[in-house]
Amino acid sequence: MFFPFKICNTKVDMEYFWTYMLRCSDGSYYVGHTDNIEKRIAEHKFRKYCDYTSRRCPIKVVFCQQMPSREEAFALERKLKGWKRAKKEALIAGNWPLIKKLANEK
Repeated sequence: MFFPFKICNTKVDMEYFWTYMLRCSDGSYYVGHTDNIEKRIAEHKFRKYCDYTSRRCPIKVVFCQQMPSREEAFALERKLKGWKRAKKEALIAGNWPLIKKLANEK
């Protein structure tokens, strides 16, 4: 499916994998991974295959990162899912000093 807008800041290439984060209408975040970012975002937007986001539309892509393998994309997904909200929001904002600070807090 073609999108007239750019989802991520990286060229879409089917030989790569992606980890992505969505902001849902209720303010919650959804993190996932895929091998076809445009198709997967469309599935979220059109409420297919994901119960969590289908009940929280509309959604907005707030982060995506291209990864060289499915294993690495999945590992990053699991890592981000373990982060607290403040750290996710620092990532979305690109605030690396705050991410480092939050990582050091226990």
